[in-house]
Amino acid sequence: MNPILLAILSMGAVAAICGVILSVASKIMHVEVDETEAALRAHLPGANCGACGFAGCDGYAVALAKGEVATNLCTVGGDAVAREIAETLGTAPEDVAELVAINHCGGSASVAEKLHEYQGFMMCSGARMYFGGDSTCAYACLGYGDCALVCPNDAICIRDGVARINPRRCIGCGLCAKACPNHIISMVSDTVRVIVKCSSCDKAADVRQKCKAGCIACGKCEKECPQGAIKVENNLAIIDYDKCTGCGYCAEVCVVKCIKAADFTGAIRSIK
Repeated sequence: MNPILLAILSMGAVAAICGVILSVASKIMHVEVDETEAALRAHLPGANCGACGFAGCDGYAVALAKGEVATNLCTVGGDAVAREIAETLGTAPEDVAELVAINHCGGSASVAEKLHEYQGFMMCSGARMYFGGDSTCAYACLGYGDCALVCPNDAICIRDGVARINPRRCIGCGLCAKACPNHIISMVSDTVRVIVKCSSCDKAADVRQKCKAGCIACGKCEKECPQGAIKVENNLAIIDYDKCTGCGYCAEVCVVKCIKAADFTGAIRSIK
């Protein structure tokens, strides 16, 4: 027999056998798709950020289909996604508490001292491994942009040595907070109107040596707050947002101006 023809017949036979095997395997290993679960997954934004408490959107969709969790856990999707989920499940829609990321460090290069010149791996995680970073303040923003790298909506940039977060672009996924090795980025409700731009727990004298914008725990904000919403704990002003009305008076009386008053409305609520 012609060698070429033999090769063609052999390959055809192998292909036919493989096709039969795959066909049988697809029947044996077939997994039924939950239509409700698939519909719910289609509503979710696909950020896979874990803000809902699950590893990704697939995990949340499975739990939703089983009726195990609330319909308003997707902060990235906001109220619009919560309504779609509720409609699919035939339940009443629940309001989503939209979140926004806040960098609690105001220690820019113009007000904070550097400990040494870092020349290693240009990421915050790398700098922190080298004697805790190049800032004299152990609680400072390292400024190499780990947070910016993981932000899915380009809401973060590095300017003057500090991560700057644009709340109007922040979708509240929380990936930046997880990426920050110094844990100075937190997720707060985007209805808050005042924040403390300092994370240092050092004593006042040490703070002033390291950063001109750091909280010196003078207690004036605590004394002046009309709602009693601020307490100085561990040398740092802490705002109780359950009591805070956002009047901004604490920002006015702050001696070092480390308390900032502004509209931190995030991207999700901004587009409504």
